[in-house]
Order: sequence, then C-alpha cells, then structure tokens
Amino acid sequence: MIATNVSRPRNVDVPRAAAILYGDWGTSKAYVIGLAFAVAGYASFWLIAAMCVLTALVGCNYIIICRLYPDGGGVYASVRHRSEVISIVGGFLLIADYLVTAAISALSAFQYLGLPHPEKFAAGAIVAIGLLNLLGPRHTGGLAFLIAIPTALVVVALGAFCIPHLNAALQHLQPLHGSMLHNWQAFVGIVLALSGVEAIANATGVMRLDPGASEAHPSVRKTSTPAILWVMLEVCLFTALFGLAAHALGGLEIANGDVSAPGAAGVRDYMLRYMAQVFVGAALGPAIAKIFALLLSIVFGLLLLSATNTAVVDLIAIQFLMARDRELPSVFQRLNRWGVPAYGMILAAVIPAVLVVAVKDMAGLADLYAVGVVGAIATNLGATSTDRHLAIKIPERVLMFGTFLVMAAIELSLLVDKPNARYFAVTILAVGLILRGLVQERRMKRAGTSADSSAAGSLPAARHNGEVILCAVRGCGRTLDFALREASETGRRLYLLFIREQRFLTAEDTSRKWQDDPEARAIFDNAKARAPERPPLFCYAVSDSASQTIVDIAATVGASRLILGAPRRHGMTHLLRGNVVREVSDLLPEEIDLLVYA
Repeated sequence: MIATNVSRPRNVDVPRAAAILYGDWGTSKAYVIGLAFAVAGYASFWLIAAMCVLTALVGCNYIIICRLYPDGGGVYASVRHRSEVISIVGGFLLIADYLVTAAISALSAFQYLGLPHPEKFAAGAIVAIGLLNLLGPRHTGGLAFLIAIPTALVVVALGAFCIPHLNAALQHLQPLHGSMLHNWQAFVGIVLALSGVEAIANATGVMRLDPGASEAHPSVRKTSTPAILWVMLEVCLFTALFGLAAHALGGLEIANGDVSAPGAAGVRDYMLRYMAQVFVGAALGPAIAKIFALLLSIVFGLLLLSATNTAVVDLIAIQFLMARDRELPSVFQRLNRWGVPAYGMILAAVIPAVLVVAVKDMAGLADLYAVGVVGAIATNLGATSTDRHLAIKIPERVLMFGTFLVMAAIELSLLVDKPNARYFAVTILAVGLILRGLVQERRMKRAGTSADSSAAGSLPAARHNGEVILCAVRGCGRTLDFALREASETGRRLYLLFIREQRFLTAEDTSRKWQDDPEARAIFDNAKARAPERPPLFCYAVSDSASQTIVDIAATVGASRLILGAPRRHGMTHLLRGNVVREVSDLLPEEIDLLVYA
C-alpha cells in the first residue's frame, strides 16, 4: 500500500527486452503448428503464413507504439489519456489474455515433457510460480533471459534439419478447402502469436534511454525497435518454416480435433517434438533423434514455464496499477513484506490453475486465449491510430488503422463463432466492471458524507467535495514540492497538515492555531506564495499520537490520497518516529491511497 516517488531504473537493454518478448512470442510455435494442422490438414501452411503476416503487421505497429510511449505503451496505460472507459475495457481484456496465457503455456510445457495428466502438473506449476512471486519478481524474473538463448539455438538447429524435407512438403501441400468464410474462421482460430507485444510495450518504462534522451524527454527507440524486429523475424520465419515442414510428415491423420501420426497418437500438442524425431532421425539416426527430441522438449518446456511466470507477473502488475488508479478495490494494491500485492497474486495463480484443470485441452484454451489478446491489441491500435495529438506520420497512421480493422474483425468473429470465448470475455468484463462499480459507489458515498475530527487543533471550516490530497509536512522540502506539483497536475484540492507532536497535552494546546506556531506559519506562508492561484488549505494539530491524528484528519477532509515524507534523521524524525508510516498504513481506510515520498 506504500508507494514511493522513485523512478524505476532503466536498465533493460536490447537483449533483455528481446527476451521479454521472445518469452511469449517465441513459445507460440510450440503449439500453433499442431493446432493449425488439426484445422486444415495438409493445407495448414496457408493459415500459418497468413498468421505470420498478421504477426509482422502487429509487430511493425508496436514499434511505433513503443516510440510514442517510452514510459509504457500497453493498452491500459496508452489509452487512458483518451478515455478511462476504453482503457478499463482494454485492461480487463488484457487480464483475460494473461489468465489464459498462464494456463495454456503451463499445459503446453508439460505436454512437451510427455508427463501423464499434464493439466494437473500445469495447475501445480502455476500455483508454485505464484507462491514464488510472493517473494518478489527478482526470484523468477531472469528465467526468460536464461532460457531464450538455448531455445533459439535449438530452433535454428531444428530449422536446419527441416530444410532437406521442404521439397516433400511442397509436394504434399494442398490448397485451402471450403468457402472463404470457413477458411476465415479457421484462421481466426489459430491467431495465437501476438500477446507478447503488449508485454514489451508495457516494459518501455524500464528500457535503457537512447543517447541524448533524458527522463524529462525520454526515448527508447534504439532499444525497443531492434528487440521487436529480431524477435518478429525469428517468430515469422521459423513459424512459417515449421508450418511448411510439417507437411513433409507422411501419414498424419485428423480425428476428433487431434492429429495422429504412424506409431504416435495425439501429436497435435507437441508437433515440434515429433518433427525432431522424424527429421533428425532421418539425418543422424534414431538414437540421436531421441536425444535431440528430449533436449527440445526440456528447452521448450522451460521456456513455456517462463511464459507462465511472465503472465503471472503481468497479471499482478496490471491489477496493482488499476487499483492505484482506483478502478479496482484497494485490496489489490496492498503489499506484503517483500513488496508484492498478495491478493493480486492469489487471483493471478488460482484462476489460471482452475482454468487449466477445467478445460484440459489446448484447443479449448486457445479459443479463450485469442479473445483477450486480440481485443487488447485492437483497442490499443484503434485508440492510438485515431489520436490526432500523437506524432504519427500518415503512412504509419494508415497502417495502424488498417491493422486495427483486421484485429477488430477477428475479435468480432471470435465473439460470434466461439461461444466459450464470448462467455469468458463477458465474464471477465462483467466481474471487472462490478468491482469498479463498487469502488466508485464507495467513493461517492464517502464524498457525500462528512466526518468529525477527533484531532486537537484547527481544520478548515468547509470540506472539499472533489478529489482531495492530504500531505503531512514538517518543512519546506521535497515532500512539499511533490505535493504542490501533484495537486497542480491532477487538479485535486490540496490540504497541508502540520502536527506539533507532544508527549503531554494541556487545555491550552487544544485551542492553539497555526498562526501561533512560527514553524507551521512559515511553511504555510511559503506554500501559499508558491501556489497563489489555488492555494492549499491548511490543517494544524497538536497531538500525542501523530499516526492516529494523520488518519483522523485524512478521513475528516475526505482525502483520496495521503502523502507522507520518508523518515529521515532530522525534520520528520518526531513525526515519523519508529513505525509511524506502518501504523498509518494499518489504520488508514482502504479507500485512501498512501504514498511515501522518497
């Protein structure tokens, strides 16, 4: 519940940014090849090729978005300045995406490892990853970077073994069957390689700044652009290569939505492992093929578990962000001793674990998956492409708007043709909007009622009916500077609170005014001079319990945000002695945000 005004370090370079993206984009080829073959058989390459073209289009658009939003270009952050409602819808669609990403990645990991009842192992792994994240993201955050390099090497090696079989694949290649509507529905059903772009767009706020850029004028183009290009090229080229090479496998049969091969039933969900056994075996023999297939399974299994971890971390982060913006209940921003929103972690782990056990099937999860990611990307592209205040060239704007139309059409198709996807999306949106409604209702009730102060001292005669910031000050320092700046930028009414803390109170103390206290008068006069157009209101109290008085006055003035300065060896020592910050955090009502300025 305690936030600080410390900028996050910008230490993510190109390789690490690429690893963030590859942890999601790179995993899609592990299951999309089999899903496409199950839909279109020996004509599936055309669907894979169309998906790769769409992936490239989305990647090019997100290069632009990362350039425009160097402090975070995910759908929730980038759209919020246009419309809070649209950003909220996009945020909940992104939550739906991450929920299914965690489930589908974990399930695919254990299917590649060949374990029985993979859904049970997947659910256990999701819960374990969630518990590890209770200790903070640093314990799990480096996994994607460590796994990305060996995975890329294995992918390149498998691609090399596929090349000699491309002639046979071309001979088996068939044209798409059925009507255009049928093929469009088949294409919509395999759009699975996209959600990573939202992850890298959200990460621009921690990317290394370009030479000559500053925090005041940030730019991360030289980090985000090559990271997206490298991963986009790898995903598109090798997904298309593997999609075509799969046609060289003879004797594949489709039955009940699955794919069976000679001597191997149900290879749809681990098609790359089967391709490794066949192609490497033809070149180096069955023994080496078995070893290579095992290595591929382990590497992809770890990468898929890394993608699960990324989804859990992103789920925790977006819930925290929306709670900080007062769009979700404040319980989702309460931090444990390691700085992790514990309640957000519970939802981020429990719901995907339940999903994977309930659905059990990759195709079923794929239906649920696409509706969230496609909706989030479509929302981001549509809002950004129509924002006339952004510096976008006309060709870039046309490209982005055209891609938005395609993504919107895919989203509509999913909602019409995939009832489970429709129910899932509507459920997530409904639950999210209900939670937001409860938050808004509570804020309105609080704004419409007044409270009597139990603190000794003087308060303003009238209470402000809008959003209010209360800042406890002991001097004309950075905390006061931050509070004045925050009030000016957000348009909220600012109350400044000075507490004269004493061990014992007398009757004279209870009637003391701030004009009688030289230190308080100097601070308040300074603040009034610095904000002449909209001077802050002043609160003064003499108290033997600073924490209780701060909380009482915050409730009295109807504050939505309370700002305290970080403890120092002087100045704030008496006010924030010992665990006063923690005491305030424990006493403060849930609807009041606490920020500790460091």
